[in-house]
Amino acid sequence: MMTTRCPLHSVRLSILISTIFFSITVLTSLPVEAQHSRSAQKPDLTQGGTVPEGWTHDWNLGPTGARGWIYCDKHVTTDARQILVTEVAAGSPADGKLKVGDVITGVTGKPIDDDARILFGKAITAAESEEKGGRLPLTIWREGKTFEIIIELPFLGSYSDTAPYDCVKSQRIFEQGCERLAEKMRANPRAGNEITRALNALALLASGDKKYLPVIKEQVGLLSEYNRSSGVRTWQYAYVNILLAEYVIATGDRSFVEKGLERITQMIVDGQSVVGSWGHGFIGGPHNRLEGYGMMNAPGIPLTYSLALAQRAKINVPGMDKALRKSLALIRFYVDKGSIPYGDHNPWIETHCDNGKNEMAAVLFDLESDAKAPEFFSHMAIASHGAERDEGHTGNFFNMTWALLGVARSGKHATGAWLEEFSWHYDLARRWDGTFLYQGAPTPKPESYHQWDSTGAYLLAYCMPLKKTYLTGRRKSPAPQIDRAAAESLVKDGQGWTNKDRNSFYQAMETTTLIQRLKSWSPIVRERAAMELGRRNEPAIVPSLIQLLSSRDLDGQIGACQALKFQRGRAEPAIAALRKAFRSSDLWLRVMSA
Repeated sequence: MMTTRCPLHSVRLSILISTIFFSITVLTSLPVEAQHSRSAQKPDLTQGGTVPEGWTHDWNLGPTGARGWIYCDKHVTTDARQILVTEVAAGSPADGKLKVGDVITGVTGKPIDDDARILFGKAITAAESEEKGGRLPLTIWREGKTFEIIIELPFLGSYSDTAPYDCVKSQRIFEQGCERLAEKMRANPRAGNEITRALNALALLASGDKKYLPVIKEQVGLLSEYNRSSGVRTWQYAYVNILLAEYVIATGDRSFVEKGLERITQMIVDGQSVVGSWGHGFIGGPHNRLEGYGMMNAPGIPLTYSLALAQRAKINVPGMDKALRKSLALIRFYVDKGSIPYGDHNPWIETHCDNGKNEMAAVLFDLESDAKAPEFFSHMAIASHGAERDEGHTGNFFNMTWALLGVARSGKHATGAWLEEFSWHYDLARRWDGTFLYQGAPTPKPESYHQWDSTGAYLLAYCMPLKKTYLTGRRKSPAPQIDRAAAESLVKDGQGWTNKDRNSFYQAMETTTLIQRLKSWSPIVRERAAMELGRRNEPAIVPSLIQLLSSRDLDGQIGACQALKFQRGRAEPAIAALRKAFRSSDLWLRVMSA
């Protein structure tokens, strides 16, 4: 006799399987430092302490020309109170003032009493302001003696309230960086990874300055020849193709269309999976599927963006429009549900950013005139800063590359509020010659992108007011342009979380406040509130969640589902309300209630 399976059982089974797979994948994809703590006791470098063996990650110390080692623990530098000078560039502002082996114990006349990395970055921002005129006071310990020095930095001014828009400092940083970048590219046009070379050329292209066209064209010609048949390569093809398409659109020069843009676009179209995704590589093998890790969104979204640009460059590639539509539908699923995940997984709801993919999506759907998607993904970008922005699988290169590009889709008040929170990172990363090297996350050892040239990646953030390329805002965004108060509220939504301390911020909240946070637009805020409610055994919580689940507030209903999960057996009285929610017209509420 034939039996039929209960549809609800099928849904539960599929959710269970995907959850188990998701948990295993996330665990195995985390850096080693995140899986197993590699913390060592913090050394006092002024009392004979030394850097733990093997801890080789140091940091650029802004435009001083120095680099320094900073203590970290579980991907944060919150406990660091000293900076050990590891390098001083000849001819830099720090030359003759700092020596290798010096320990910086104070900034701006005060002892370092909080995160040394952040305080130093903020001190640079302050020193470059009109008020300080470039003077950076530091307290130095050297060979048993403590004394004060002043490093003279070039005066750049202060960030405006809408930086990089209407901002003289941003303009100066961009112009200085472009000059130095062009020099380096002329001297050695093949230096670096194809991704960084493409981003560097994109930054020069976004300047709109014709004097850079020869070096841009040379790079476009070289990258048009990129042809790798195996291994991890979709990442490179994505950024190369973005450059080729933006170049054709901006200049009208179609010299490299056939051998470059059309050829690579066809590879991207032919290499797409049946559901519209890509992996580390293109489809292949005996079954013509994505092999290895399977679906990978970090290269997949830039590949999709390159197709959208190629479409506007008016090239003729069979299947391009269909491939674009498939991928757009796949990525758009994550709107309002969470961060775009590592691969074919549940929406990521631990942090507001994951390898820059939300920001990539904000830029992509902005180009496609889809107002809702760039609004959500841009808001996710605004809420991600500090420790969240430091994170990323194998490093935060793409988190930083796409950060302000995604934030800017919500307007200049969004960028201004976000930079007020996080400009210290940009000033710390900028070197004394105006270029940028990859900084990475606070880990004992450098990560995969160590020593990558990040100049173009950072400069793209500063040139958006010029609006010369689609990547940097050539067309008006369809997403709502928010005011300062709304932007600051979104920034606050991202506060209170680090990889080392994920709970204390929410533990300090009243239960009624946590219930209110379940109504947040942010799936991440809702999840953090839900987890904390799960740690509390209070009789009023479940009735409050049932009331919220029965309301007409969709965010609140989904938040109630998130919270009921953490109540476990205490949530039994909510079964009737959950069954009712399971019949909702909203797909995601049905999934969450299941």
